[in-house]
Amino acid sequence: MSYNAIKKSFDLGDGRMIEIETGKLAKQADGSVVVKMGDTMLLATVVSTIGAKPGTDFLPLSVDYQEKYASTGRIPGGFLRREARLSDYEVLISRLVDRALRPMFPDDYHSDTQVMISLISADKNIMPDCLAGLAASAAIAVSDIPFNGPISEVRVARIDGKFVINPYLSDLERATIDFLVAGTEHDIVMVEGEADEISEEDMVAAIEFAHKAIVIQVQAQKELAEMVGKTKKREYSHESHDEELKKKVYDATYDKVYAIAKSNSAKHERGDAFGAILMEFIGTLGEDLDDTTGFLAKKYFHDVQYDAIRNLVLDEGIRLDGRDARTVRPIWSEIGYLPSAHGSAVFTRGETQSLTTVTLGAKSDEQMIDGAFFNGYQKFLLHYNFPGFSTGEVRPNRGAGRREIGHGNLAMRSLKKVIPVDDNPYTIRIVSDILESNGSSSMATVCAGTLALMDAGVKIKAPVSGIAMGLITDEKTGKYAILSDILGDEDHLGDMDFKVTGTEAGIVACQMDLKINGLKWEVLTAALKQAGEARLHILNEMKKTISVPREDYKPHAPRIVTLKIDKEFIGAVIGPGGKIIQEMQRETGATIAIEEKDNQGIVQIFADNKEAIDKAVSRIRAIAARPEVGEVYEGKVKTIMPFGAFVEIMPGKDGLLHISEIDWTRHETMDGVLNVGDIVQVKLLDVDKQGKLKLSRKALLPRPPRPEETKPAEA
Repeated sequence: MSYNAIKKSFDLGDGRMIEIETGKLAKQADGSVVVKMGDTMLLATVVSTIGAKPGTDFLPLSVDYQEKYASTGRIPGGFLRREARLSDYEVLISRLVDRALRPMFPDDYHSDTQVMISLISADKNIMPDCLAGLAASAAIAVSDIPFNGPISEVRVARIDGKFVINPYLSDLERATIDFLVAGTEHDIVMVEGEADEISEEDMVAAIEFAHKAIVIQVQAQKELAEMVGKTKKREYSHESHDEELKKKVYDATYDKVYAIAKSNSAKHERGDAFGAILMEFIGTLGEDLDDTTGFLAKKYFHDVQYDAIRNLVLDEGIRLDGRDARTVRPIWSEIGYLPSAHGSAVFTRGETQSLTTVTLGAKSDEQMIDGAFFNGYQKFLLHYNFPGFSTGEVRPNRGAGRREIGHGNLAMRSLKKVIPVDDNPYTIRIVSDILESNGSSSMATVCAGTLALMDAGVKIKAPVSGIAMGLITDEKTGKYAILSDILGDEDHLGDMDFKVTGTEAGIVACQMDLKINGLKWEVLTAALKQAGEARLHILNEMKKTISVPREDYKPHAPRIVTLKIDKEFIGAVIGPGGKIIQEMQRETGATIAIEEKDNQGIVQIFADNKEAIDKAVSRIRAIAARPEVGEVYEGKVKTIMPFGAFVEIMPGKDGLLHISEIDWTRHETMDGVLNVGDIVQVKLLDVDKQGKLKLSRKALLPRPPRPEETKPAEA
């Protein structure tokens, strides 16, 4: 059977090629492509319904990225042995693509739209996440779905001092900058990543470098769309309008909304006041009120709020809570709030509050990652919870959603950069419970996490703080305002949500989403500079609570002792079928983990009391100790032979105590001399080439006088 595959290839700039193919797979979708780089292949499809559901005033877009285990030659774990719900890693990539695509659909397009991206073949050295945005956009580009793209998404890393686009995984280990950047031919729409305490200038340079690569990839998609013949998009009409009603809403409510916005009221008080204005207006409609009119009135009232709040900032420099553009809300924090936790902190900034805990665990507490592309273990975990009561809402608790996974990942990226690597024996879990939220709870998590780590005695490299920046612009006048520490409403009504975290030395992580076209580089640079000022202010406030980690862990925190033993003793410590190590754990109460690393056995002993650790250490040292010639040992007689006895001087180590070395008496037989189970002190005389031990008891006994020495002296 024939097919009409259409392909477009382009060079990444260093000889590595990316190919986009369409017309071969998944042809019943509105758009489908396969993106290939090396042996990595992504299948992306998009389907969008004709028409929209009545009363829908938003884009019902879902983006799902999934890795097929067969792509890496693996079979899924678990009972079912099949791909299940998306992993956190897959959710994070889905979010990255969603955030890049969503702003690019027309504002009045409300059809149910689904984008699916599947990793169908994987080169273990080519990361698929930096190709997912390209694949999704290309699938839309070869469809008739309305879209203000194309966009593309690339990874930019600085490796050995040079910027690289979509580096190999093996090279990424040396990266000091690792950003995923998405954009159109002209603008940046999304940035997320981490860095090693870089300057604002370095960050802007990385984004500019990434955008040059994005321009090439967008052009390739445009050319592919022309080859397919999909340059004309479908017609649609998803919104009804009533210009007369819109004018009524503006005339009746704008001044009132502006006054409330300027009144410096609290979040819920302000929300109630806005709601009262809307209900008052709807009450004036009388017989004209029907479902359509009510729906449009609410929509136009939202537009009133949007314009009034933005104009207040641009014209008078006043924000909803009365602050100017640079002021950070009042901060208070406390550590050790939870006496039983290994570390805890409360961090409150304005109406946003995080209660964060740190728990120190053993190696057995590491999280197993069983993904198609990434699999292994990780010893630093951060979980972020956002319950309904934090915003005064009733919402069922159904576990972590995509937003919680994304916000937690940003905080995890930030704090991971300062967690000690070489001298940290613990598995560390941080949990941030958001108790109040009015803007930037993920940044509160970073601050609370830093405080809780220091309270726990974890020797972090430096404290980290985070700030959420906003932007309000007026394209007609060219006015703009950069806002520090944005409120929830400012995030919703603004043009940018830019979260930046860092130490005093520089930036360690960022997350940026833009909702406008044409962000100038000088505005981005100014926003970063202003963010730096705010971060340092927050750090100084945090230092008033605690400035350096505690000297020691809490008294009730578990302790870990790490021993190094010779590789040959690993089996002896574990025992057949794990018998020895399980017995030691049961009898001492300690948790023991052992692994081979750098041709040595690394043993970790974990317990919440010193006695348990000391017992386990003693037993392991006894098993793994090497007998030393000349040392004295207390041994146990294990076997009696005609020529002597075998004495166990260490667990599993027997030596021969020859009949001639028992004492200074000449014994003809072993009868009655020693019995199995006798405890004797012996000295190790020698270890021969075969490793056999030669023991002596006689060497520890005083030599009796010789007969001639006992004769009386002559007169």
